[in-house]
Amino acid sequence: MENPLYTKSKRLALDIVQLNKFLLERKEYAMSNQVLRSGTSIGANIREGKRPQSDADLISKWSIALKEAEETQYWLELLSESGYIDGEMFAKLNFQTEEIIKILVTVIRNKKESIQKS
Repeated sequence: MENPLYTKSKRLALDIVQLNKFLLERKEYAMSNQVLRSGTSIGANIREGKRPQSDADLISKWSIALKEAEETQYWLELLSESGYIDGEMFAKLNFQTEEIIKILVTVIRNKKESIQKS
């Protein structure tokens, strides 16, 4: 069974790619590039953590993914508040990103707790 974190982060990345195409059609290049980089990096870092060299490596990869998710939310907010994307598009992408953030916060915390108990 596929890990929901992998599935959700890949779905978000694919939606971010579509967002990037939409923004490029509107001739928005700076923020579109930033949200593309951070939004696709989330899943890449989660995937890198699939075969960690150590618990510390896993926590590091997931922590980077969490930071990228927070950055993605920032770019989405700017795109929404500047009028490049509508409220519906923002709500969908922000919800997806927030779901991933909540999962990452939980799995990072749980992994750190399990290490401390060892």
